Amino acid sequence: MHDDPAPTLSAAQAAARLGIRTESVYAYVSRGLLDRRRTAHGSRFDAMEVERFARTRRRTTPPPVGPAPPAGSDGRPLGVIDTDISLIEDGSLWFRGRESGELAGTHTYDAVVDWLLTRDEDRLDHPRPLLSSPGSAALAAATVAALPHDAPASSRLLVAVATLAALDPLRFDLGDAVASTARRLIAGLVDALPLVGEDPPSGEPIARRLWPRLTAAEPTPDAVRALDTALILLVDHDMAVSTVAARAAASARAHLYAVVAAGLGALDSAAHGAVSAPVHVMIVEAASDGAERAVAAWSRRSPTGVPGFGQFLYPDGDPRAGALMDAVRRAAAHEADARAVVETADEIARLVFSRTNTRPSVDFALGTMSAAFGMAADGGEIVFAVGRASGWCCHAMAEYAMPPLRLRPVGRYVGPFPGIAQPPPRARG
Repeated sequence: MHDDPAPTLSAAQAAARLGIRTESVYAYVSRGLLDRRRTAHGSRFDAMEVERFARTRRRTTPPPVGPAPPAGSDGRPLGVIDTDISLIEDGSLWFRGRESGELAGTHTYDAVVDWLLTRDEDRLDHPRPLLSSPGSAALAAATVAALPHDAPASSRLLVAVATLAALDPLRFDLGDAVASTARRLIAGLVDALPLVGEDPPSGEPIARRLWPRLTAAEPTPDAVRALDTALILLVDHDMAVSTVAARAAASARAHLYAVVAAGLGALDSAAHGAVSAPVHVMIVEAASDGAERAVAAWSRRSPTGVPGFGQFLYPDGDPRAGALMDAVRRAAAHEADARAVVETADEIARLVFSRTNTRPSVDFALGTMSAAFGMAADGGEIVFAVGRASGWCCHAMAEYAMPPLRLRPVGRYVGPFPGIAQPPPRARG
């Protein structure tokens, strides 16, 4: 019997845990305060050592002004989950050893999903189409269509998943059939959405089928390529909160539809999957009012500042944003209105960088894409959800192979104990 290997962190993960820049992590290494192990995929850091170092740094940091926080509430708890799906290292995002931008530039979303689900490299060049069960997708579409016209994207997606689950009598089969279930689920999620453009021929790739459900704009090859790029870049991103929610559901042996529903619940957040919507609105406002005025308004309006800027895992800029913006620029080059939107977005990016030294995140690129091609403001949230659903399915398959309920954390009680007198509440006023 072999002991499990000690969990390790990448440089970016160690920096995120310590709340510092990646460069500072290496500075601690050079001063002998942290050890690192060089591997073929970059530097790795012992997770327990990083945790001990984090606690040491907290003890030597002056306490904040104001009431002390409850015991154990300072800092993020260390949570390490082994994954072989995505790696963030040295400013790049990798999927199973392949750079995400390279994959997005040379393959379709369908091919990347087929490869990730099967681990078969041949699928990248010879993918099978992602197809839904026709009857189930049609009924899911009818159920989604019954929602109010102004129902948000998140509600449409959740209703689609719930309907598809109800129509799959084998949804609790968590064996070898899970990969096939994932393929039908992802395709059904797209096919259940209402059309706003012309329905493409059956059997087309996911990006081509999703396009007319987002916009009535012409699906030029470059435009569909940009959407494909977005879907691929959003497949997975280490242990994002929605992925943790999905894995926790899988740890409890929830079926795949419930796993995706759990991920969608966490994704439906102004701090996670819905960031591109305010970006879209800001760009539209900037086109009419000017970038300076729009940025100033959003810096006051949003509690987190101008939306779509900064990604703590990429101190030097989110590589996904650059790759997607390049694809959107190519698609918008021959259409005046779309080109004007991209130029406005570029002006905003230059302005924010000059004032704050922060660069766009992938959410900014998503908001630019939705604004440029006439999508609804929450169109980017749909793209994010469809792209990330495949990652959740891969994480679920990995979790199904682990002992059940292993991701149940243990709480640390900090409330009053029974039988012990408590001081009376302080009078107000």
